[in-house]
Amino acid sequence: MKKITTTTELAAFCSEAAKRPFVTVDTEFLRERTYYSKLCLVQLAYRDAAGEDAALVDPLADGLSLEPLYDLFRDHGVVKVFHAARQDLEIFFVDQGVIPEPLFDTQVAAMVCGFGEQVGYETLVRKIAKADLDKSSRFTDWSRRPLTDAQLKYALADVTHLRDIYEFLAAQLEKSGRKKWVAEEMDVLEDPSTYRTDPDDAWLRVKTRTQSGKFLALVRELARFRETYAQKRNIPRTRVYKDDALIELASTKPQSEQDLGRSRLLLREARKGDIAEGILTAIKTGLAMKPEDMPKPDTARAKLQVNPALADMLRVLLKAKADNEGVAQKLIASSSDLDALAGGERTLPALKGWRKEVFGNDALRLCEGQVGLAVKGQKVVTVTL
Repeated sequence: MKKITTTTELAAFCSEAAKRPFVTVDTEFLRERTYYSKLCLVQLAYRDAAGEDAALVDPLADGLSLEPLYDLFRDHGVVKVFHAARQDLEIFFVDQGVIPEPLFDTQVAAMVCGFGEQVGYETLVRKIAKADLDKSSRFTDWSRRPLTDAQLKYALADVTHLRDIYEFLAAQLEKSGRKKWVAEEMDVLEDPSTYRTDPDDAWLRVKTRTQSGKFLALVRELARFRETYAQKRNIPRTRVYKDDALIELASTKPQSEQDLGRSRLLLREARKGDIAEGILTAIKTGLAMKPEDMPKPDTARAKLQVNPALADMLRVLLKAKADNEGVAQKLIASSSDLDALAGGERTLPALKGWRKEVFGNDALRLCEGQVGLAVKGQKVVTVTL
């Protein structure tokens, strides 16, 4: 195991890793007090017939550049292996616009291989690598230096055991012919749009109980300001104001700082200064908005006439198909997807790609009354009607 604190050392390790078929990667970061994650450590490991090695890279070391690592990420001859990769990938994309390719996420692969819903790394280490992890350092402050021996041991285990997990899952996928299934899931993780947060779309994450265009116009402007402010100052959006305060502001429509002072939910710091000014401007903009410019909520699903009996049958079918294929149910379709399918929606992920082969085709036939469900022994099967 190497502790890397210089660009030269990182370049040497990445040069060796580039000769291997795969490299395992993990990160340690902090995000509690910032909008963007603060990268504190990068763990790397590789192994093949020629040998193995592992390294802990300190991105906080003076003068260290991660460019050699990004060059490795751009090398299409080396598979980059992560577990639950999304947050790790967001860090690298925000930093330099780099997304490692080709990519392999062992959490997704494990769901395809029958290990359950969003299986944790510790579970895979225990079941595949036959080892136990010391998780005592999981919630430590990774930005403090020097790192303790316990922290270093914990961090290293996140990539050394990952080698065994990757080799096992890759072999299982090869044997089952399901490599294409995982590849379809990796397309989402490799898409830059997955990691872009557009302030114009921030309102879509705010839960409201109304579909009023006037109210949603205020929600959109308040959410846009909050997101922009948080991004520019690199602070959590909840430090600006929380969703419940945003909804309160959209309801009360404050016109002055004196009005803001009457808010029950607004943080004290938000009642004056730049945040207060931004709130009042957002309210003014929302109130002045023309009807044609107001947000148009997607009410398609809300208008669907869901057949409860059919939705229940789809749930039975999904469980049967997932059990038969040894795939996690949630990877195929969510509960809301099943309700939408029972209501007539036909543009769902469950009706595309490998999901359509496994579940979607029979689900459509069930919806159209072409097949029914029957119990045969211990299994639920479809029968032609």
